[in-house]
Amino acid sequence: MHSICFQATGVPRSNYIFDSCSPALAVSKPINLRFCGLRKEAFGFSGLAHSSSGRVRFSSRGHSKKVSASAESNGSPPKSFDYDLIIIGAGVGGHGAALHAVEKGLKTAIIEGDVVGGTCVNRGCVPSKALLAVSGKMRELQSEHHMKALGLQVSAAGYDRQGVADHANNLASKIRSNLTNSMKALGVDILTGVGTIVGPQKVKYGKVGFPDNIVTAKNIIIATGSVPFVPKGIEVDGKTVITSDHALKLESVPDWIAIVGSGYIGLEFSDVYTALGSEVTFIEALDQLMPGFDPEIGKLAQRVLINPRKIDYHTGVFATKITPAKDGKPVIIELIDAKTKEPKDTLEVDAALIATGRAPFTNGLGLENVNVVTQRGFVPVDERMRVIDTNGNLVPHLYCIGDANGKMMLAHAASAQGISVVEQVTGRDHVLNHLSIPAACFTHPEISMVGLTEPQAREKAQKEGFEVGVAKTSFKANTKALAENEGEGLAKLIYRPDNGEILGVHIFGLHAADLIHEASNAIALGTRIQDIKFAVHAHPTLSEVLDELFKSAKVKAAALSHGPVSEPVAV
Repeated sequence: MHSICFQATGVPRSNYIFDSCSPALAVSKPINLRFCGLRKEAFGFSGLAHSSSGRVRFSSRGHSKKVSASAESNGSPPKSFDYDLIIIGAGVGGHGAALHAVEKGLKTAIIEGDVVGGTCVNRGCVPSKALLAVSGKMRELQSEHHMKALGLQVSAAGYDRQGVADHANNLASKIRSNLTNSMKALGVDILTGVGTIVGPQKVKYGKVGFPDNIVTAKNIIIATGSVPFVPKGIEVDGKTVITSDHALKLESVPDWIAIVGSGYIGLEFSDVYTALGSEVTFIEALDQLMPGFDPEIGKLAQRVLINPRKIDYHTGVFATKITPAKDGKPVIIELIDAKTKEPKDTLEVDAALIATGRAPFTNGLGLENVNVVTQRGFVPVDERMRVIDTNGNLVPHLYCIGDANGKMMLAHAASAQGISVVEQVTGRDHVLNHLSIPAACFTHPEISMVGLTEPQAREKAQKEGFEVGVAKTSFKANTKALAENEGEGLAKLIYRPDNGEILGVHIFGLHAADLIHEASNAIALGTRIQDIKFAVHAHPTLSEVLDELFKSAKVKAAALSHGPVSEPVAV
């Protein structure tokens, strides 16, 4: 579902991946959530740490789609190397790779032209979780019914906007400092400046106005991440028309804010703004809100997260033009019908948040020097994250992970891809199963998921000729949830009755983001329902929601003899 605010102007729209509210998109691809993969070391618990979705600030040079002649002059790889591994981008992906590389004994350098931590730590999952922590407590304190049910009496809850903003900023600063110090302690060389590939196994870096430095490495990982995508026709002023980068600073809490896009980013900010007193209007291109979620979970989430709150919405429309507030006039949003392109409505609001997804940050990487052309801005890679050139051949010793390759735009996916690459360059073949990587939306209550949605599973079943089973459990039957007076929620399991394979798990409810990992680990390890049913869960805990879910699945008797589980498809 945020590094420094990069301008998207001058870059073709086709270079981006974004949410369904953009008029250029026919099918939503809501893989834009800013999730974090920080290890405990980032919080100062030891000498190791994780960072955020790796990215480095590059110069504004346009990316040529032609093979540069410089590929010839720089075409010979060096005979000796400065490093075993160079990583361009010190976010979660880059840092995860660096940490694993050091564990494997590799001499490692990481190039960063902005600040360590990338999107997640500085303008993403870390500060957003600080704001969401505040919104969660505000909701609890503001709910007279909830407090009364617990026997509590609380006077009117209020907040200090600057204090809330400082909480988010201070957390980001602390984590960023810990990450930087931990990498230095690990012996990772942090090279400050703009990173550009100048030839095979060769990178230059430096700051504007200073001479460039050239370093060589046996292997290079691109981990440059992404930036907020702003569709054509939308004018961002950073005050009244903003991206998530600006919103996380919480410089104001508008009375009425329009959020363009109802994916992860939009949902999380709607949770924050409504808790702090704003009215919200969603603008969504598809016919339903929350595209990309399992439809059943999405309907329940809408009933709980949207309908009771001060939120209205326009679906099936594009925001073709948004003009910032000026000269006493409000923000003006012009809407057209997503199908007919006919004018639909004009909104006047106090502010607009553009939550239309993320764009790969790959311009200026020097990919033309190794005969590589991006595809819609993404670096083409195979299932092992090896970069592919214009002829369809692998570029030796060059890898790309995270948002820059577009396989799965989640920070922890970037970290997992980085670890997978390090495994490969140290002699152990490894292919990451992306269907085992969980995702979460940190609303109140939370939403989490792993694997396939029910429609995706049924489509796969029809093609491959197997049956799909669905099991569900409610949080209303869970003792711990009821003790917290948080019984609203559902867990859903999608599986194969013939062999017990888990195809997908979706959770909406209290601490859903924490609960999903039992399911994601089961998928990663190939654990079947008939085996996981015997796992013991402490009572009373929320984990029993998953316990009951697996136990309620009906696996056929033949599967109990451990029939084959289908091989996951590499993504």
